[in-house]
Amino acid sequence: MIVVAGEALIDLVPQRRGDPLSPLLPARGGGPYNTAVALGRLGARVSFCSRISTDPFGESLVERLREEKVDTALLQRGPEPTTLAVASLGPDGSAAYGFYVEGSADRLFETPAALPAGTEALLFGTCSLVLEPGAGAYEALLRREAGRGAFVALDPNVRAALIGDPDAHRARFRGWLPYLSLLKLSEEDADWLEYDPASRSAAGPAAVVLTRGADGMTAFVRGGGEFSVPGVRVDVVDTIGAGDTVNAALLHAFSARGPLTADAVAALDGDGWREVLGFAARAAALTCSRAGAEPPYAHEL
Repeated sequence: MIVVAGEALIDLVPQRRGDPLSPLLPARGGGPYNTAVALGRLGARVSFCSRISTDPFGESLVERLREEKVDTALLQRGPEPTTLAVASLGPDGSAAYGFYVEGSADRLFETPAALPAGTEALLFGTCSLVLEPGAGAYEALLRREAGRGAFVALDPNVRAALIGDPDAHRARFRGWLPYLSLLKLSEEDADWLEYDPASRSAAGPAAVVLTRGADGMTAFVRGGGEFSVPGVRVDVVDTIGAGDTVNAALLHAFSARGPLTADAVAALDGDGWREVLGFAARAAALTCSRAGAEPPYAHEL
């Protein structure tokens, strides 16, 4: 079982690029939510750990999880409103966001007492590790489960507009590194966090995967390995959910190879890494070829 912990929200996506008054289409989203859906579509056993509103948006979010075979036993529910993220699309389909988060349900997440039996990995990231008081509860879960030997993955997916004290957040990020088995981040994330993915610290993750958009991705592996694959060329509609799809594809591909452990990831050879990264690149490309966060199903890959 892979547990994805973090926010679920509603993206409001403009239907016309470059028009500030374009009609907005609501779409279910949030980085961790998209990752859970992508894992479900790939056929993984996955559970989503979050707090979701009981408002109509929240009901729609939960309905989709069930449709995609994502376990909902770890969900917390509350009457607070659903977080809204207003997207703006650049000429190349890249997305930027403005957030409406005050008093929303996902900020009131509480650390669960236990995770399902058979949980082998957890993924964290995006807004959920920024917005208090929920951020502290997610961080407590990250540290607790890493201490119990679980495989812990992180996608920081930086949303700078939500971070009031950048230096404090960078310091907090560095404090998570010893607890991680896998770190996935974009070039933009690495620049903002002032983090060198090639550092390969013995106290850091077993592997760091750096995504470079259309140029592909590179894995920096503890012990000195460095492996890259090119991007898969497609007609890009938008990039919403592409990084979340990479998270899901990486975890699913690693899990398919056997027990999901930091040592197993660090020991993967070059051919194995290029196979895993290539699978993730193909999955992300398919997501980019359609509007919104619509990750591929296993049969499409």
